[in-house]
Amino acid sequence: MLNTAIKAARRGAAVINRATFDLDRIGVTEKYFNDFVTDVDKSAEAAIIEVLKTAYPDHAILAEESGASANLHDENEYVWIIDPLDGTTNFIHGFPQYCVSIALQHKGVITQAVVYDPTRNEMFTASKGAGAFLNEKRVRVTRCDKISAALIGTGFPSRDLSGLEQYMDMFKVMTPKCQGLRRAGSAALDLAYVAVGRFDGFFEKGLAPWDIAAGSLLVTEAGGIVGNFSGEADYLHKGDVLAGTPKVFGQMVHLLSPFAASAKSA
Repeated sequence: MLNTAIKAARRGAAVINRATFDLDRIGVTEKYFNDFVTDVDKSAEAAIIEVLKTAYPDHAILAEESGASANLHDENEYVWIIDPLDGTTNFIHGFPQYCVSIALQHKGVITQAVVYDPTRNEMFTASKGAGAFLNEKRVRVTRCDKISAALIGTGFPSRDLSGLEQYMDMFKVMTPKCQGLRRAGSAALDLAYVAVGRFDGFFEKGLAPWDIAAGSLLVTEAGGIVGNFSGEADYLHKGDVLAGTPKVFGQMVHLLSPFAASAKSA
């Protein structure tokens, strides 16, 4: 199943890579304020689903652009969770920070994960209980145990700006406590970066399951922890996510848990 996901990710990435040669001709639609979809998102998603459905025709699909397949709620044991192009705004502008994200959920548990960065040819993979890998080399989260020494990834509101004031409050809390905050624009890649040690932690509010699913397994299989802003495990469909090395995660929960209950999705 992991090999099938890798094949699907490469097929989707091939669509994306072809489009980078002529960005000016890509059709762009604004789904909501500052929330874009391109012809490339749709074509890449179709290519990914074709690979997955050919291999596993009975599996359900939950994808960003096409939504849920008809059999998603038929007590289907297997669900593929797909973001064909996480970081669409970056892609539109030629900013090389975007990826394909594919995860497999089995009976409610994420068991396989692929995050593929086509600009760097970096394939992040994980299978539950078998570790996390970057281009087939085992990876681990950093040994960072103090948030004062941590580089933290984040995201902030670009669509629902009602959450902006609260994010600024979180920014004020976090900035003096860590070595730096970075907002690169692709949550799936940010989580992958926690897994391989480029970030020591990550937090964001208002994410969708396809933003989180694959990256969350990468982090946990690399020895990190993922949870919501209270440190609990119901982040996948709630959308508020913290991730990090075990000790940095605990310190982030301490700092950001006051924002959990009253938080609005960003």
